[in-house]
Amino acid sequence: MSNDESNQDEADLAAVEKLESARQRITEELGKVIVGQSAVVEELLVALLSGGHCLLVGVPGLAKTLMVRTLADTLNLSFNRIQFTPDLMPSDITGTEVIQEDKGTGSRTFRFLEGPVFANVVLADEVNRTPPKTQAALLEAMQEHQVTAGGERHRLPDPFFVLATQNPIEQEGTYPLPEAQLDRFMFQVLVDYPTEEEEFEIVRQTTADTRPTVQKVLSDEEVLELQHVVRRVPVADHVIRYAMRLARQSRKDQPGVPDFVREFVSWGAGPRASQYLVLGSKARALLHGRSCAGLEDVRAIAKPVLRHRIVTNFNAEAEGVTTDGLIDRLIGSTPE
Repeated sequence: MSNDESNQDEADLAAVEKLESARQRITEELGKVIVGQSAVVEELLVALLSGGHCLLVGVPGLAKTLMVRTLADTLNLSFNRIQFTPDLMPSDITGTEVIQEDKGTGSRTFRFLEGPVFANVVLADEVNRTPPKTQAALLEAMQEHQVTAGGERHRLPDPFFVLATQNPIEQEGTYPLPEAQLDRFMFQVLVDYPTEEEEFEIVRQTTADTRPTVQKVLSDEEVLELQHVVRRVPVADHVIRYAMRLARQSRKDQPGVPDFVREFVSWGAGPRASQYLVLGSKARALLHGRSCAGLEDVRAIAKPVLRHRIVTNFNAEAEGVTTDGLIDRLIGSTPE
């Protein structure tokens, strides 16, 4: 092994220890503001370290916006929130060119005014309430990490992390994201109701005359470096094949898939699911202080990766079969 490789390994091990410590501190800082939701916080951190984006689904009032803003604060990242409405235009998100006059010479030039998408963390609130043209502008920025205006490309800041929210209750007057666009999100995270004790603590804290402040845990440069470290985490071949099997077993036209898949699934997960299962398992292993990813990491992130990539059919709806239930059965029937 060369000296450069040895130094790189030592740096990566130091990054693992640093991230495990940072995870505990981030959890503590978030706990000052957010009660419970530890699984949601972990999934957000996994996606952020993997360089992916998240779709948060939950009823109103579960502190989704507060959670994202607080996470951005603890990581010292810039944050913008965009409220999606039916009259929102693409330029309202990406920015627009304006004519600027030089008062000294009288000459006029075009100048690009950056939109709210130019931030490290962007919360796209109720993304299904705006028409497809505006949704596409956001999704293009997510994929390319840039905005094109007036024939010029404008790079978005790094790291760049989009969290879009959807309200599962009201679907009237909405524009649901098609499956091809849902596939752009690494995770679909379910934000559930708090427990009775958690709700008691929420009510007690939010009705008092105190406002806790959170401390910065990591900088944007450190987040970028950790994203590179995640890519260098080793994964055994059998773990990669297990992740592939989970995704491939959801495709009903593939040979050897379980009978329940043929009965309840219209479309299965594509290759991007396999990629995100492996990449997310690397990030989760780092968060838990391990220097290599294992099968338990793949299983832990299977639901947020697969739940928006598996399309169930009418039989599933008629019999009350949920996507999460199918994923549990897939995990149980997929050999290690």
